[in-house]
Amino acid sequence: MTVIVPVFNESDNINRIAETFLAYFKQSKIKIKVLFVDDGSTDDSFNKIENICQKYPNFEFLKFKFNCGLSTAIKAGIDYIKTPLTGYIDADLQTTPFDFDKLLKDIENYSAVVGYRSKRRDTLNKKIQSKIANTIRRALINDGIIDTGCPLKIIHSETAKKIPFFKGMHRFLPALIKLQGGTVKQIEVQHFERAAGKSKFNIFNRSIKPLQDAFAYRWMRSRNINYVIDKTNIK
Repeated sequence: MTVIVPVFNESDNINRIAETFLAYFKQSKIKIKVLFVDDGSTDDSFNKIENICQKYPNFEFLKFKFNCGLSTAIKAGIDYIKTPLTGYIDADLQTTPFDFDKLLKDIENYSAVVGYRSKRRDTLNKKIQSKIANTIRRALINDGIIDTGCPLKIIHSETAKKIPFFKGMHRFLPALIKLQGGTVKQIEVQHFERAAGKSKFNIFNRSIKPLQDAFAYRWMRSRNINYVIDKTNIK
């Protein structure tokens, strides 16, 4: 499995990410790699990433020339992944890679297994913004996902590479998988306070942007194309 870690100005967290994953590698029952996707960081995040990748073979990177946004970083990671499974976690480590083990137990039976945070360790302001965004999303698209913003996910790479991408799609990964006829299981995972760095989200990109993206998803869903081949003679 390759775990995508999108990074934008997370210098204070990079070494902690490496240390946490190195500890996780020792207990993981499958081979794990980490793919940093540097989204045009303007601090020294990439210098630290490059040093880690030179030192440890299980760490790789992609570096954007300029900032493109979280959805693009995830898409780029998926485009370059060669392992059968794709994992995803945020660079702030408010979720832990050790909980990937919970998700891996069921991944063979589902297209994706995603976490949900029942005990959020966020500021009150952030909780309110997330609650508003989730309420809007559920009302508009009714995807049955408890916590679409939880940044701990495992997806079969074959499924991930078929996801239709657009800006803001990171908010709808489970819904987009279901749109293709895929299956998604949700599992409770741990959540922690942010230990370092600053959140890149605010009231605009937690509430207003999700509203716009929800309408984009509804439009896409109404025009989605799905088909199943019954017979063919192509060789």
